[in-house]
Amino acid sequence: MLGQQYAAFKRELDSKGIIFSFSGYLSEGILYSLGEALREKMALEDADGPTVRRVFSVFVEQMQNIIRYSAEKIVGTDGKNIELSAGMVTIGMEDKMFFIVCGNTVRNQDVPRLRERLHFLQGLDKDAIKTYYREQLREAPDEGSRGATIGLIEIARRASAPIEFDFHAMDDEKTFFCLKVRI
Repeated sequence: MLGQQYAAFKRELDSKGIIFSFSGYLSEGILYSLGEALREKMALEDADGPTVRRVFSVFVEQMQNIIRYSAEKIVGTDGKNIELSAGMVTIGMEDKMFFIVCGNTVRNQDVPRLRERLHFLQGLDKDAIKTYYREQLREAPDEGSRGATIGLIEIARRASAPIEFDFHAMDDEKTFFCLKVRI
């Protein structure tokens, strides 16, 4: 039964064009290892250099957002300086384009601001995104920011189509956030 279930799961992923998928707890070390596997897989797929760089860059930005902002974290105790953040990332091919989808829980209080930023970026064309990016580089980071302001703009800059996103309320404290980027 176990083999049958996981074979069906793999067939489902394959049918959706998924070439890479991870769900679980992340750290910078795991990000590095997954990034290397992704580069190797794309090299085997004969993806051109600029596409590989753009996919890799978006992958790293999305993974860093999970590591920094996931509301699901495990923090080491007893002097252990360990922090793991839960989330998921999926990379695949759809209509001859790569897509990168990430998902993680966020605190409900962060949803309105995140949604506003994403709607704003979604409404900009490529030139406007470049201009906005340059302006934001000169600005001081938002209070409490750990880089996501620039990171989201960087993701939108590298996308070949408008970013997609969704929020699914889980309970009174957390919402599942999902972001899809096509390259």
